[in-house]
Amino acid sequence: MESFAEHYEAMSRTILECMPGVDMELIDRAVAYATDKHKDQKRKDGSPYIIHPLAVAKIVAEMGLDADAILGALLHDCIEDTDASHDDIEKKFGASVAELVEGVTKLTRANFSSSEEQQMENLRKMFMAMSKDIRVVLIKIADRLHNMRTMQYQSPAKQIIKCRETMDIYAPLAHRLGMQKIKWELEDIALRYLDPDGYEGIMTYLNAHKEQDEAFMRTIQDKITGRLLDMGIHASTYGRIKHVYSIYRKMQAQDKTIGEVYDIYAFRVIVDSIPDCYNVLGHIHDLFNLVPGRFKDYISTPKPNMYQSLHTTVIGSQGIPFEVQIRTWQMHETAEYGIAAHWKYKQGTGDGSEKDFEWVRRLLESQQDTDAEDYVNSLKIDMFDDEVFVFTPKGKIVSLPAGSTPIDFAYAIHSGVGNSLTGAKVNNRICNIDTPLENGDIVEIITAKNAKGPSRDWLNICKSNQARTKIKQWFKKERRDENVAYGRSSFEAEMRRVGLPLSITIDPEVSPQLLKKLAFGSWEDMYAAIGYGGLTALKAVGRIRDDINRAMKVQASEKAQLNPLRTTPESEMLKRNRHAINGVIVEDIDSCMIKFAKCCTPVPGDNIVGFITKGFGVSVHRMDCPNAANRNEPVQAARWVRVRWAHADDQPFETTLELDCLTRDGLLLDLATAMTTARCRVRELYGKDLPGGHSVFTVRFEVKNVEELESIRTKLLNIRDVIGSRRGQN
Repeated sequence: MESFAEHYEAMSRTILECMPGVDMELIDRAVAYATDKHKDQKRKDGSPYIIHPLAVAKIVAEMGLDADAILGALLHDCIEDTDASHDDIEKKFGASVAELVEGVTKLTRANFSSSEEQQMENLRKMFMAMSKDIRVVLIKIADRLHNMRTMQYQSPAKQIIKCRETMDIYAPLAHRLGMQKIKWELEDIALRYLDPDGYEGIMTYLNAHKEQDEAFMRTIQDKITGRLLDMGIHASTYGRIKHVYSIYRKMQAQDKTIGEVYDIYAFRVIVDSIPDCYNVLGHIHDLFNLVPGRFKDYISTPKPNMYQSLHTTVIGSQGIPFEVQIRTWQMHETAEYGIAAHWKYKQGTGDGSEKDFEWVRRLLESQQDTDAEDYVNSLKIDMFDDEVFVFTPKGKIVSLPAGSTPIDFAYAIHSGVGNSLTGAKVNNRICNIDTPLENGDIVEIITAKNAKGPSRDWLNICKSNQARTKIKQWFKKERRDENVAYGRSSFEAEMRRVGLPLSITIDPEVSPQLLKKLAFGSWEDMYAAIGYGGLTALKAVGRIRDDINRAMKVQASEKAQLNPLRTTPESEMLKRNRHAINGVIVEDIDSCMIKFAKCCTPVPGDNIVGFITKGFGVSVHRMDCPNAANRNEPVQAARWVRVRWAHADDQPFETTLELDCLTRDGLLLDLATAMTTARCRVRELYGKDLPGGHSVFTVRFEVKNVEELESIRTKLLNIRDVIGSRRGQN
């Protein structure tokens, strides 16, 4: 286990090497602040938590970023995991650092209906912060890289989850940012845990053939170096084995063993100028035999992530193919560190930022009107390194996911072009709009002013999330009535397919619960969402299927069992062998469904009373709830029953507080921090501004009893500008 001193010394040395003249006193202040805030926290290996921020700051320094980014790396977990606030960090280290820390902080305190929704919101937040300041995502990638380097201390289940997320999101993101060195390391570590047998098989082979491989690479390197010296070209040449995951993908794609995959060697020739790149290319082709179709010029046509290099695959005298990459020193730095290197040249100038981050804007646009799971899945497609590069008739390069069609191309140009598409030409020949595009194709879109708009079939044809989102937006805006009719038909067909009665959706006792589960205000809104593609009928029915079955069972039970209830003395009730359900015992009913009223959210310690509903069993209210005020009226009395808390249970109960506040920036963050400090699980936290400088915040959370609730209420009332509270609706 490495010590604090070792990590601090390594970080300081790297910072001084990469940033001569940096204010180390300010760095040390941030180290002291983070150390104090994380003093009670340990990492999985038992080491002090501060070692992680130190390691992340070292990685950020290696990227060549500035002092604010290093400070942001040191403090990146303070808001999320400690009682530190945005205002406090801004006061001590400046607004820029505070914004970086806030941008990296995950949305762990909000309420999400699924892991996909939480992942989407975290990604959306990161992309929004990234569009304003690229350093946010660079710190985040450094954070993930160190977490991956220490993955051995996580549980096997956590290893799989984190490595899968790294493969799906962070490695492609590093690729998009041109950070090849970090991308390779992320992929190799993730593969070690996702397919340990495959990883070990490759490593065993490479170790067994290490001397043979090194001899081959020395021979090729000496041959290239000798020719370039003879020609007076100043260059640096070296060879390497391609990284493990790259070999693994070749084996999977070609269905071969590693012994059958020959294209595993790569050589780099780094020169001083672009003319030298093309000069070296000629000599490489003179020395070795060119493999047809394996030459790519990314200098004249750079990748969207700014990567530039000449790539050629050749075969030497031993009959072994290998790749040669030729680039300048500046291209090499950009290839290694991508946008981090580019950021150094651009910082303070504002030059090119809109163009550089156009793909970030597209990713943000694509999350609108999209189901969380669909967005996360399609994001993986849009960001992954399987791309196709095509041209407009005027020679502009358009990057699309592999397998894209003219539909994707049209929407990549503009939504208006896509919506008015009637046909397409590829390489000046008419083609179908579902034709897969290939690298180098010249694509022309044929449009018409009176076009009817996109077809629903296009959603199944297009590959890019951008095109799919814009098509859905068109249907949402232009075809409301058609969407409702189509959505209703699809939903009802799915209900019939799984054997659920349609009548349940109009039951006044059940319908509001189902709509809340679906997150729609009305059935018509849900039908419209199905109609324009924001939700599928299969997913809609799947989300409420259990609730419907549960309601149907309760209704059947009530019809068969419920009789007029009589009052039972407390002593007699206590003698009976009653079973607690959800922590509550109901008089005279030994087995029924219990739900807690959302109007008053009772918790253990509150005086409670039960109301027999028409579909969901007994609803438990607080005695002082306004909706329980009529329990003594003759018409209602028969449906009110005596209930009590079961003292043996120690389960959490959801409750809600509404907070009256004076409006100010940072208040939501302070509330969330207080809830986290109280070690309370927050289900939902949101607010709205009111006229006159006031705001109302609602927080839904879990407690074990009313004493814990009052303790949390006191903490919230101690926050500046929180002026009142009340038990609110859930």
